[in-house]
Amino acid sequence: MASLHCHYSPLRISPTSNTSSCSSSPYCSSRPSSNSGFRPKFIRLSDMNNMWKSLRLKAFAMNTTQGCIASQSSTNDLEYEPEHLLVLVHGIMGSPGDWTYVQAELKRQLGINYLIYASSCNTYTKTFTGIDTAGKRLAEEIMLVVKERRSVKKISFLAHSLGGLIARYAIGALYTPRVISSDVSDVNKEPLYSPNKGLIAELEPLSFITLATPHLGVRGKNQLPFLFGLSILEKLAAPIAPIFAGQTGSQLFLTDEEPDKPPLLLRMASDCEDGKFISALGGFRCRIVYANICYDHMVGWRTSSIRRETELIEPSTRSLDGYKHVVHVVHCPAVSSDGPHFHPEATRAKEAVQNEPTTQNTLEYHDILEEEMIRGLQQLWWRKVDINFQSALFPFFAHNNIHVKSEWLHNAGAGVVSHVIDSIKEQETDDTFYACSSCDSTH
Repeated sequence: MASLHCHYSPLRISPTSNTSSCSSSPYCSSRPSSNSGFRPKFIRLSDMNNMWKSLRLKAFAMNTTQGCIASQSSTNDLEYEPEHLLVLVHGIMGSPGDWTYVQAELKRQLGINYLIYASSCNTYTKTFTGIDTAGKRLAEEIMLVVKERRSVKKISFLAHSLGGLIARYAIGALYTPRVISSDVSDVNKEPLYSPNKGLIAELEPLSFITLATPHLGVRGKNQLPFLFGLSILEKLAAPIAPIFAGQTGSQLFLTDEEPDKPPLLLRMASDCEDGKFISALGGFRCRIVYANICYDHMVGWRTSSIRRETELIEPSTRSLDGYKHVVHVVHCPAVSSDGPHFHPEATRAKEAVQNEPTTQNTLEYHDILEEEMIRGLQQLWWRKVDINFQSALFPFFAHNNIHVKSEWLHNAGAGVVSHVIDSIKEQETDDTFYACSSCDSTH
């Protein structure tokens, strides 16, 4: 029996700067908009430092995307010094534009202490290059942001779909253990919500939130709902996934790497040589997963809520007060275990699936890996939020409703976005709200 716990070498990221210019910025500082009217200005020698600082920031915006991102704030945002970096990570074949509505709401409700940044380094087909490759790009992008905005002290993530897995890889690469004083009095001051006492990009980690993310991959019955739960389609999907989605497709179907090596998603449920993934997640004050109960054609309920089949609750259609389509919230405590393993039978099952897939060996392989991934991730406590768009005008758009990808088409998810924002605000003001010692649920 091979354990997944192994030697860890942290990724060293050395950000570089470039000198191209662009008229827009990916930054969205949460402050009131300034007067956008045209006013002619004359350059003075005393203004040169500010001008070059602005140009470097614009060059960074051009460098991290295939084009210029539409600016929601002026370069005068540099005058503000937000302390909390909130990184938005889009899903497969996505772009920063997927966050237009969410970014506007975050800016409006969170205040000037937040720097809201929509990641732009993995747009469109770049999401096909592999979760690990995309995660490394995101880690490098975050280091550039931190270098440019030295006022930030805290970091949070809000990720949709595949973006949640990319973010999980990135934080594993960015994680460093926090140096703890030998003074007992100092140790006692360490916050209870950060048991691993680690930093992400040298910042204090606060919130890690995912929306409809396939944490357990998309292999298995109803994990990829548009296959309608038909075993023949689910069997055929894995071999052809790399054709359409590249290395990312293999990783989502758990068929990447050689038969004797654990697939990436299983390794990401542990601390291993690729990154301290569990330690990084454990450093966040809160971990919240939002999951669609039904009508999500891309990601199943189990995989997005990190649950076994037997742990699924009876679906509800009654929304919580003030949060339309948010139907259930549960606080799940950590479950002690020695973490996930890649057993010899898993090696044999993986080899069979890679060479001669059948309905039986596909099911066997997935069951083994799903249990191990859940064991790994449930070493941490989670807050799980279930969403039901059954009563929405367009319920089959659930995968994009959950983050209001388009305000006019997916606005059924506005209540979900409000719940996300309130969760972010609440955890920053209440240190004990998420320190759950029991699994209490709210209907």
